[in-house]
Amino acid sequence: MDPDAALARALLSVAGDASLSVAVLDTATGATAAYGSGSYHTASIVKVGILATLLLRAQDAGRGPGAAEQALAASMIEHSDNASATALWKAIGGARGFDSGVRRLGLTRTRGGTNGEWGLTRTTAGDQLTLLRAVFGSGSALELASRDVLTSLMAKVVPGQAWGVSAAGTSWALKNGWLPRGAAARWTVNSIGRVTAEGRGRLIAVLSDGHATLPAGIAVTEAAARAAVTATGGTG
Repeated sequence: MDPDAALARALLSVAGDASLSVAVLDTATGATAAYGSGSYHTASIVKVGILATLLLRAQDAGRGPGAAEQALAASMIEHSDNASATALWKAIGGARGFDSGVRRLGLTRTRGGTNGEWGLTRTTAGDQLTLLRAVFGSGSALELASRDVLTSLMAKVVPGQAWGVSAAGTSWALKNGWLPRGAAARWTVNSIGRVTAEGRGRLIAVLSDGHATLPAGIAVTEAAARAAVTATGGTG
């Protein structure tokens, strides 16, 4: 069974009434698998793209991030602080600056949220996998020092926010996003990151919406991450 079919089969009983999209790369073998192609609100996973764009701008200026930028970045990634994200969103030029930054990293179906609403940025699982490749791989517009900033912060997310793709491995570096939407307060719940499973690295992006509760969404993202490992040759 090819990886896409294996992933689809593994996800048959996962999503329930929610909408789900998953993309995964086995960094050891190069195997990939994808499920779903829809566009989703990012919620706080956009903070990885915000920081990546900030670091690209710093590179362009021939410098690293300043002390104030580093403090905001740590708060934004490790604690998912929204005020810090808003400050850095403004620093990179809002949606226009964000879109320009992520295009340089190869994202083609991601659009920054308008009117300062960065959490309403739209993206796809495929684009988020591309972003993870730029952060955790090599050969991207992000220099090694910039990648180190991102990966070290994503590995220090506070325990209460360390759910999601981490369920599929023994070590992780991740960012999650969660947001109630609509009159019925259905939840968008997303998780992106790198995990080590059975000695092999996986880059995993799980996007979902339509959950009745946040815990229900978390359960789906974690089951989907385990399915992604299974689809690329692991036991999940």
